[in-house]
Amino acid sequence: MDYKRPKEKIHPKAIKAWRVGGCIYFAFYIFIIIGFIVSSRLWGPFPNFILWILMSLAIVLGLLNIFIIPSIRKRYWCYEIKEYEVDIQYGILVVKRSLIPMAKIQHVDTEQGPILRYFQLATLSISTAGTNHKIPALKMEKALELRKQISTLARINDEEI
Repeated sequence: MDYKRPKEKIHPKAIKAWRVGGCIYFAFYIFIIIGFIVSSRLWGPFPNFILWILMSLAIVLGLLNIFIIPSIRKRYWCYEIKEYEVDIQYGILVVKRSLIPMAKIQHVDTEQGPILRYFQLATLSISTAGTNHKIPALKMEKALELRKQISTLARINDEEI
Protein backbone atom coordinates (compact mmCIF):
# COMPACT_ATOMS: atom_id res chain seq x y z
CA MET A 1 0.00 0.00 0.00
CA ASP A 2 1.12 3.54 -0.75
CA TYR A 3 1.26 5.65 2.42
CA LYS A 4 3.31 8.49 0.97
CA ARG A 5 2.11 11.94 1.84
CA PRO A 6 0.82 13.96 -1.15
CA LYS A 7 3.56 16.15 -2.65
CA GLU A 8 1.87 19.50 -3.31
CA LYS A 9 1.41 22.17 -0.63
CA ILE A 10 -0.97 25.10 -0.51
CA HIS A 11 0.37 28.62 -1.11
CA PRO A 12 2.37 30.33 1.69
CA LYS A 13 0.04 33.36 1.53
CA ALA A 14 -2.61 31.08 3.08
CA ILE A 15 -1.16 31.90 6.49
CA LYS A 16 -1.73 35.64 5.99
CA ALA A 17 -5.25 35.09 4.64
CA TRP A 18 -6.19 32.81 7.55
CA ARG A 19 -4.73 35.34 10.01
CA VAL A 20 -6.95 38.06 8.56
CA GLY A 21 -9.89 35.68 8.95
CA GLY A 22 -8.78 35.05 12.54
CA CYS A 23 -8.79 38.80 13.19
CA ILE A 24 -12.36 39.01 11.89
CA TYR A 25 -13.46 36.17 14.20
CA PHE A 26 -11.65 37.85 17.09
CA ALA A 27 -13.50 41.11 16.41
CA PHE A 28 -16.76 39.13 16.35
CA TYR A 29 -15.96 37.54 19.75
CA ILE A 30 -15.17 40.95 21.23
CA PHE A 31 -18.40 42.40 19.75
CA ILE A 32 -20.42 39.65 21.48
CA ILE A 33 -18.69 40.31 24.80
CA ILE A 34 -19.40 44.04 24.47
CA GLY A 35 -23.04 43.08 23.82
CA PHE A 36 -23.09 41.08 27.07
CA ILE A 37 -21.57 44.00 28.99
CA VAL A 38 -24.07 46.51 27.56
CA SER A 39 -27.03 44.18 28.17
CA SER A 40 -25.93 43.59 31.77
CA ARG A 41 -25.87 47.36 32.32
CA LEU A 42 -29.32 47.84 30.74
CA TRP A 43 -31.26 44.83 32.06
CA GLY A 44 -29.64 44.11 35.36
CA PRO A 45 -26.44 42.63 36.65
CA PHE A 46 -24.80 39.80 34.82
CA PRO A 47 -22.42 37.63 36.87
CA ASN A 48 -18.91 39.06 36.50
CA PHE A 49 -17.24 35.66 36.49
CA ILE A 50 -19.13 34.74 33.30
CA LEU A 51 -17.92 37.94 31.61
CA TRP A 52 -14.34 37.16 32.69
CA ILE A 53 -14.64 33.61 31.35
CA LEU A 54 -16.04 34.90 28.04
CA MET A 55 -13.32 37.53 27.71
CA SER A 56 -10.58 35.01 28.52
CA LEU A 57 -12.03 32.52 26.05
CA ALA A 58 -12.29 35.20 23.34
CA ILE A 59 -8.69 36.27 23.87
CA VAL A 60 -7.35 32.71 23.85
CA LEU A 61 -9.37 31.71 20.77
CA GLY A 62 -8.46 34.95 19.03
CA LEU A 63 -4.74 34.51 19.66
CA LEU A 64 -4.90 30.88 18.55
CA ASN A 65 -6.81 31.75 15.35
CA ILE A 66 -4.46 34.61 14.52
CA PHE A 67 -0.99 33.42 15.48
CA ILE A 68 -0.82 29.64 15.93
CA ILE A 69 -3.46 27.71 13.98
CA PRO A 70 -2.80 29.21 10.48
CA SER A 71 0.86 28.11 10.47
CA ILE A 72 0.05 24.63 11.73
CA ARG A 73 -2.89 24.29 9.34
CA LYS A 74 -0.75 25.21 6.33
CA ARG A 75 1.94 22.72 7.35
CA TYR A 76 -0.54 19.82 7.38
CA TRP A 77 -2.47 20.62 4.17
CA CYS A 78 -1.22 18.76 1.09
CA TYR A 79 -2.66 17.40 -2.12
CA GLU A 80 -1.65 15.67 -5.33
CA ILE A 81 -3.37 15.37 -8.69
CA LYS A 82 -2.70 11.98 -10.25
CA GLU A 83 -3.93 10.46 -13.48
CA TYR A 84 -6.71 8.41 -11.88
CA GLU A 85 -7.33 10.19 -8.56
CA VAL A 86 -7.03 13.35 -6.51
CA ASP A 87 -5.26 12.79 -3.17
CA ILE A 88 -6.02 15.29 -0.38
CA GLN A 89 -4.67 15.15 3.18
CA TYR A 90 -5.25 17.62 6.01
CA GLY A 91 -5.84 17.86 9.74
CA ILE A 92 -3.93 18.69 12.88
CA LEU A 93 -5.21 16.33 15.58
CA VAL A 94 -7.32 14.15 13.32
CA VAL A 95 -5.67 13.63 9.94
CA LYS A 96 -8.12 13.10 7.09
CA ARG A 97 -7.04 11.68 3.76
CA SER A 98 -9.36 11.55 0.77
CA LEU A 99 -8.70 9.74 -2.49
CA ILE A 100 -11.18 10.96 -5.09
CA PRO A 101 -11.36 8.81 -8.22
CA MET A 102 -11.36 10.89 -11.42
CA ALA A 103 -14.25 8.79 -12.72
CA LYS A 104 -16.45 9.99 -9.82
CA ILE A 105 -15.79 13.72 -10.24
CA GLN A 106 -18.83 15.57 -11.57
CA HIS A 107 -17.52 19.12 -11.70
CA VAL A 108 -14.70 21.34 -10.48
CA ASP A 109 -15.09 24.96 -9.33
CA THR A 110 -12.89 27.74 -8.04
CA GLU A 111 -14.12 29.94 -5.21
CA GLN A 112 -12.79 33.28 -4.02
CA GLY A 113 -14.06 35.41 -1.15
CA PRO A 114 -12.87 38.95 -0.44
CA ILE A 115 -9.94 37.88 1.74
CA LEU A 116 -8.68 35.28 -0.74
CA ARG A 117 -9.18 37.76 -3.60
CA TYR A 118 -7.03 40.33 -1.80
CA PHE A 119 -4.20 37.78 -1.50
CA GLN A 120 -4.81 36.52 -5.08
CA LEU A 121 -5.72 33.05 -3.83
CA ALA A 122 -8.62 30.72 -4.59
CA THR A 123 -10.17 27.53 -3.25
CA LEU A 124 -10.55 24.60 -5.61
CA SER A 125 -13.82 22.75 -5.05
CA ILE A 126 -14.16 19.18 -6.37
CA SER A 127 -17.69 17.77 -6.43
CA THR A 128 -18.71 14.13 -6.58
CA ALA A 129 -22.18 12.63 -6.25
CA GLY A 130 -21.64 12.10 -2.52
CA THR A 131 -19.71 15.10 -1.30
CA ASN A 132 -17.69 18.21 -2.01
CA HIS A 133 -13.91 18.33 -1.43
CA LYS A 134 -11.90 21.54 -1.19
CA ILE A 135 -8.27 22.48 -1.61
CA PRO A 136 -7.95 25.93 -0.01
CA ALA A 137 -5.62 28.86 -0.61
CA LEU A 138 -4.09 28.05 -3.97
CA LYS A 139 -2.55 30.77 -6.12
CA MET A 140 -5.33 31.83 -8.53
CA GLU A 141 -3.39 30.76 -11.63
CA LYS A 142 -2.61 27.37 -10.04
CA ALA A 143 -6.28 26.87 -9.10
CA LEU A 144 -7.39 27.58 -12.68
CA GLU A 145 -4.70 25.26 -14.04
CA LEU A 146 -5.71 22.44 -11.65
CA ARG A 147 -9.40 22.96 -12.45
CA LYS A 148 -8.67 22.49 -16.14
CA GLN A 149 -6.36 19.52 -15.52
CA ILE A 150 -8.87 17.71 -13.28
CA SER A 151 -11.72 18.46 -15.65
CA THR A 152 -9.74 17.01 -18.56
CA LEU A 153 -8.62 13.92 -16.62
CA ALA A 154 -12.14 13.30 -15.29
CA ARG A 155 -13.57 13.54 -18.81
CA ILE A 156 -10.96 11.14 -20.21
CA ASN A 157 -11.51 8.63 -17.41
CA ASP A 158 -15.28 8.91 -17.86
CA GLU A 159 -14.91 8.05 -21.55
CA GLU A 160 -12.75 5.01 -20.72
CA ILE A 161 -15.49 3.47 -18.56
